[in-house]
Amino acid sequence: MLVQASNGEMNKKILITPRSFGKQCNEAFELLKKQGYEIVRNDTGKMMPQDDLKKNISDCEGVIIGVEELNEEILKTAPNLRAIAKYGVGTDNIDIDFCKKKGITLSKTVGANADAVADYAFALILACARKVPQIHHQCMQRNWSKVTSADVCGKTLGILGMGSIGKGVIKRAQGFSMRVMAYDPYWDEEFARQYHVEKAQMKDICMKADFISLHLPLMPETEKCIGQSELELMKTTSYLINTARGGLVDENALIDALAKKKIAGAGLDVFNEEPPADERWFKLDNVIMGSHCAASTIETTKRMSLAAAQNLLHDLEDNSL
Repeated sequence: MLVQASNGEMNKKILITPRSFGKQCNEAFELLKKQGYEIVRNDTGKMMPQDDLKKNISDCEGVIIGVEELNEEILKTAPNLRAIAKYGVGTDNIDIDFCKKKGITLSKTVGANADAVADYAFALILACARKVPQIHHQCMQRNWSKVTSADVCGKTLGILGMGSIGKGVIKRAQGFSMRVMAYDPYWDEEFARQYHVEKAQMKDICMKADFISLHLPLMPETEKCIGQSELELMKTTSYLINTARGGLVDENALIDALAKKKIAGAGLDVFNEEPPADERWFKLDNVIMGSHCAASTIETTKRMSLAAAQNLLHDLEDNSL
């Protein structure tokens, strides 16, 4: 759907791909239109296909991007592009080197979704341990037999990545009297001391944690950081939680571990391919799947929409001087 700028100008164009952008915050659209920008929106109800992305971005000065891939091939078709605003914080879907080479400014909505994702990660911890989906499904079949599940209170939580979201999960774990172990290459000693977080290496976390929650950025050094060897170190009673990026996990190894009950289960909001094409996922009875919706709350989409619009305008106006 094409929306013309309020002042009638058609020479300044912005592409917006996130489906939830502005749904709870019309002010974000108004900010852009007041500056004379024509807005091209993704109204497909799904991720914008690469061919459509290539066509729509070709004459844009700015783009607000969600999870669609902005690789070099796509970016080369947009010679007028001056600024990209990420609707979120993960930039692994954007060719950052190409942006630097071409002087394209990149911004992120840092902190806007931290509480929502931390909430969802902890919801997955509870849902996995207490088998909430299985019990619900059983009750819907009018089967009222008891289902035995596992405690969360007093267990050991392993955090890989102690950024704003990882810290949020740690704060929530305090209410469940959990022992917390964490790994992060940029260690925050003051935070760790305040919340009694034990500094640990990934190997120790895999061996000792009852729940492992991933909050690392996806980079070459973190890709498939949870693979067969890490999964084999985990206890048969432990759970893997991932609300970060699918690429952090070797999915073939995880499917095998879940199918063979090498670990108790997994709660996953992200996958390498979304939705997953591998049919084996849908045959597992010990995985809770999410549609990359951890940040999709009313309050968070408002904050992210407004922040992304403000970031983009700031960079476009600065770049136009």
